[in-house]
Amino acid sequence: MSGIDPGVEDGIKRAADDVESDEHEEEAAKEAEEDYLEPSRWWFASTLFPLLAGTLGPIASGFNICALVYNWRVYVPPGASEIHGEIIKDPAWLIAVNGISLVSALIANMSLLLNMARRVRFSIAQPITIAGFLFAGVLLVCDMAALVSSPTYRIIQPKAQPADNHALSSAFYYAIFAAAIYIMTGSLMGVTVYGANHGYYKKDFQLTSSQRTLMLQTMSFVTYLLLGALVFSKVEGWEYLDAVFWADVTLLTVGLGDFSPSTDLGRGLLFPFAIGGILIVGLVIGSIRTLVLERGKEKLTARMTEKQRESAIDHVNEQKQTIKIGLFAEESFSTHPQTPLAQRRKQEFQVMRRVQDMAENRRRYLALFTSATVALLLWMGGAAVFTATEHRQSWTYFNALYFSYTSLLTIGYGDLVLLSNSGKPFFVLWSLLAVPSLTILISNMGDTIVKWVTELTDWLGAVTVLPGDEGVRHTLRTLLRSLTHQSFSGPGIFGVAPKHTDPETEPRASAAQIDDRLRSRLAERLRAHLEEEELDNMEEAQHKGDELQRDIHFYNYVLSRECRNVQKDLVNSGGSPKKYSWSGRRLALRS
Repeated sequence: MSGIDPGVEDGIKRAADDVESDEHEEEAAKEAEEDYLEPSRWWFASTLFPLLAGTLGPIASGFNICALVYNWRVYVPPGASEIHGEIIKDPAWLIAVNGISLVSALIANMSLLLNMARRVRFSIAQPITIAGFLFAGVLLVCDMAALVSSPTYRIIQPKAQPADNHALSSAFYYAIFAAAIYIMTGSLMGVTVYGANHGYYKKDFQLTSSQRTLMLQTMSFVTYLLLGALVFSKVEGWEYLDAVFWADVTLLTVGLGDFSPSTDLGRGLLFPFAIGGILIVGLVIGSIRTLVLERGKEKLTARMTEKQRESAIDHVNEQKQTIKIGLFAEESFSTHPQTPLAQRRKQEFQVMRRVQDMAENRRRYLALFTSATVALLLWMGGAAVFTATEHRQSWTYFNALYFSYTSLLTIGYGDLVLLSNSGKPFFVLWSLLAVPSLTILISNMGDTIVKWVTELTDWLGAVTVLPGDEGVRHTLRTLLRSLTHQSFSGPGIFGVAPKHTDPETEPRASAAQIDDRLRSRLAERLRAHLEEEELDNMEEAQHKGDELQRDIHFYNYVLSRECRNVQKDLVNSGGSPKKYSWSGRRLALRS
């Protein structure tokens, strides 16, 4: 029997439960914060790897189809080139293994798609996906190894057995790319499953609807390209793999000109085929850009802000009373005992704002540097491969750089073209990889270089021939304020004087501005109605001596006023979240 009074014991138990509940809530909040700031490697495993698998899987299956529908070896007559070689039939075992590989990959792609659509559970779909991709890749590797293990590629025709009289077709190189992508995709999904099984994230894909749509868009593009190539190969009399190369060059608007429709039917079919494919490519580019801005930016910004904050804490100079935020950026603070609490809070707020701004700038330039590095590697690495594939044309590395540059920028002069059986398949893979690489690079340039150029152009125009409504003094005052962090008011060259305008000469507002004004007016009317009603009720309750009702109506009044202010901020934010100043934040917290 307990010696504690039952009433007291119940109170102690409730207090203990409250403390335990608070501890659980604090632990959950800490776990949520750690998940938000977790290392980027697990974000890669939970989000980026499934997205890469969903994007590259259909492309690899498309390459597998190209490897299946065409023979892998050609006979090259004396004095001819490999592009004019005569096909040599593949053995039945090679075709069978190739077909089984394609079926295995299609099952893996379907399992991954159903898992992304949440039709099949993660624990069921992922073993099928991983095993399917790895099995498909291993089968293709075995197929190619069995073929090239013979010095003559297992050619039985005596005239084609000499090394100069035979070559591998484009289909063989498509098989190489398909096998490599299959094995890489299966390995990436293995890392994703490893992270989920060890509790780093839930056993589910952390993907948004737009990111899931990217896999469907990629599948649509690959299907559209392969079917279009099939139609044009029949209409124009091309080899199917040449038609695939032409379709890729056409839909990505490179336009090399080595293949072009010559029949009226082919030229007529080009109209809907080209516009439809370009629209699909545009959708893919939009989804990639959304991915970068939606998840990558948010995750990287949070991580870099936390690192910048920790670095600022480690670089506090108590003697000089400064905090080193960046390489050349410092913020001063006061530790005097008589410093008001409000001033110390303001200093902390300003330091945190500087930390956020520094982290955002670092993220922008890191993203720009990374995407630019990838684009340079794609350009220079692709040129190195083209130098090797087109050695029979005596291409120098500079020729290959020139060809790669004009192709990446979709200039496509056509003065240099690919003639080897290995160069065309690599160009298809290389150009498809260029789509996300250049999309991300251009998006990152929009946040940095393009922004500089735009601001510089606007500033030069404002101080020269396009001063705007505020005049040149306003532009110079804004520039000086940004450079010196000082404000200018009162008389003087850069002082602010009241401006008198003629209503008849005022420019007319746009439709968007009119819509914003209507919303603001509606908010004002709603605010006026609610605030007047709550104030009247508050005064009535005060006359009756009902303090509880008086306080309730007063807080309702404050709530309606703050809701109106938030609505104004949302209307005027332009789609980006507003950063409140210290005074605005302080006012909101007091309210």
